[in-house]
Amino acid sequence: MSRVRCVVFNAALGVLDYRVPAGMDVEPGSVVVAPLGPRQIMGVVWDEGRLPGADFPESKLRPLLAVMPVPPLAAPLRRLIEWCADYYMAPLSSVARMALSSGAALRGGGTLTEYRLTGAEPARLTPQRKAAIEKLEGQQGTIRELAAIASVSDAVLRGMAGAGLLEAVQVDSDRPFPHADPDFATPTLSDDQQAAADQFVDAVRAEAFAPFLLDGVTGSGKTEAYCEAIAECLRKGRQVLVLLPEIALTETFLARFEARFGAPPVTWHSSLKSSERRRAWRAVAGGTAQVVIGARSALFLPFAKLGLIVVDEAHEISFKQDDGVRYNARDVAVMRARFEGVPVILASATPALESLQMAENGTYTRVVMADRFGGATMPEVSILNLTEHPPERGRWLAPPLVEALKDRLAKGEQSLLFLNRRGYAPLTLCRHCGYRFKCANCSAWLVEHRLSRRLACHHCGHEQPTPDKCPECGQPDCLVACGPGVERIADEVAEILPQARVAIVTSDTLTSPAKAAEFVAMAQGGAIDVIVGTQLVTKGYHFPELTLVGVVDADMGLEGGDLRAAERTYQQVAQVAGRAGRASKPGEVLIQTRHPTAAVIAALASGDRDAFYAAETEARRSAGAPPFGRWAAIIVSSEDEAEARTAAREIGATAPRLPDLAVLGPAPAPLSLLRGRYRYRLLVNARRSSEVQRVIREWLEPLRFPQGVRVGVDIDPYSFV
Repeated sequence: MSRVRCVVFNAALGVLDYRVPAGMDVEPGSVVVAPLGPRQIMGVVWDEGRLPGADFPESKLRPLLAVMPVPPLAAPLRRLIEWCADYYMAPLSSVARMALSSGAALRGGGTLTEYRLTGAEPARLTPQRKAAIEKLEGQQGTIRELAAIASVSDAVLRGMAGAGLLEAVQVDSDRPFPHADPDFATPTLSDDQQAAADQFVDAVRAEAFAPFLLDGVTGSGKTEAYCEAIAECLRKGRQVLVLLPEIALTETFLARFEARFGAPPVTWHSSLKSSERRRAWRAVAGGTAQVVIGARSALFLPFAKLGLIVVDEAHEISFKQDDGVRYNARDVAVMRARFEGVPVILASATPALESLQMAENGTYTRVVMADRFGGATMPEVSILNLTEHPPERGRWLAPPLVEALKDRLAKGEQSLLFLNRRGYAPLTLCRHCGYRFKCANCSAWLVEHRLSRRLACHHCGHEQPTPDKCPECGQPDCLVACGPGVERIADEVAEILPQARVAIVTSDTLTSPAKAAEFVAMAQGGAIDVIVGTQLVTKGYHFPELTLVGVVDADMGLEGGDLRAAERTYQQVAQVAGRAGRASKPGEVLIQTRHPTAAVIAALASGDRDAFYAAETEARRSAGAPPFGRWAAIIVSSEDEAEARTAAREIGATAPRLPDLAVLGPAPAPLSLLRGRYRYRLLVNARRSSEVQRVIREWLEPLRFPQGVRVGVDIDPYSFV
């Protein structure tokens, strides 16, 4: 091979050809360093003939500089990268970069220097050093990593090392992970679990692509069933990938996995330190990482011998990435399994309608687990009509729910209150002049977080201290919180039940797997009486003493015109309801609503999931919505509103007129200003059989816009803001 075509990590350049110097050994998938002008750039050698490009004479090609000491990206992963770039209309280099997500791992093995506290008594203790010592107890990492944990500068920690408060430790960057034993603690399965496990084990043994939809009620023991397939993979020396939608669920799964297999799995998520990412990436690429549990980005890890993929809570919206490469990890997992020739299990108590339709038409094998494990029964669900049972003035919990909370506290049982709204209140205004606190960068209200005394935008991250007076009229003590968030509900519980121990569970409080583990230990140890949480507590947790679930506002998710609003509301409420009565004690669910006759509320009350999904399916069919039609969103943005509007109108004016495709818009996006950029949106609705990506490419490619205008395409959008 004297010349190669490389995917270089610069989206504007596409692909470039290079000459292979004499004596350099490269093959498709090799990670290389190549020259680009006076700079050096990373790239991946691609298969000959698969990528378009100009064929320059070999004499004009510059030589590659080096081959990185890592295994080449395997052909199945390269096919996945091509598919993702084509389907989601993303630059090939942006997708390929996700497979090389640890730059440090590409430099090879060796040792690195980490630091930890020595325990020595400091002769002189500054406030910064004192704070660092408190936060670094039990921590080990590089100076930069520890500085981030302790919220101090690198210089402070280097000074502590010089003073003998930190000691250097040499660490093997490629030290092996603990070995999992498939027969460490073999469980006794129920008949439903065993039947499901047998199908999965047979598929692992067959070593062929086989997509499964594991449809089991909450508490049915889905994890134990697919763990038998994991065990079979371990026996065969193959690797396993398990995807979870939330980092907060990692610690719960780790504990269950270690109890079953005698060792923790390898983890992959955004909270890992760079040294941990390096070690995990190299173990995956080298084939020594047996089981990886991770967030959606783990899908692009370079597995050496993948044998099984599991997507737990496969219905979750957080599997869809809404920036960068806008992919859906659930669907990409199926495609990776197809390219790898391995089974994939989509597990959920409330599957996405698209997944159910794939099972209906025979594309997926549906495996049903209809009963809870160990004789536990499904909770009794009751609807609280807020027009008949209004909360007391200034409160948000209806009297029947308050009485149920008091009853559970008296019995020593736990309760959970669900409201999918972080903070104390979604809107703060001045009662004197009517001023409303709005984000400076987005068309969104600032959310009051009373625990941390701040106003925050949940879209761009902007924060500001809560003022003592109105910034508009200057009046003191005039700010009013409008509407409830979880913090406000927690305050109400504290007023009603002053002796109750209350925990607030949101992404603001469970900011790391370690904090999630602390919460789980407290709840399971009986140190919490009432949990108040967002969607973070709707899945994955098993608390035997939790017997009451109260849904504070079941109507909230139905607002906004999202085509999946009813389905998403059903999934969230059904999942949180499934936290009640998972052991021997019966559970009760009280759902507060002002629309008790709404189809989704009636379905939750009756427990008739199939009837709800059937009605939702027919509504989607008649509207040509997924899974019977296809949606794509074209998002136009600019810091100049007129510029964004003009570009959007030009796109709309040149829209193709085809019988199987309809274009809606342009119109201002529901969130018309986001992170300082004005946004307009067009929606494309097409028949299932249409080549919507080809149509959009041919539509947009001839158009030229000012440099400040960005045009993004979201295939199969989940967010409509």
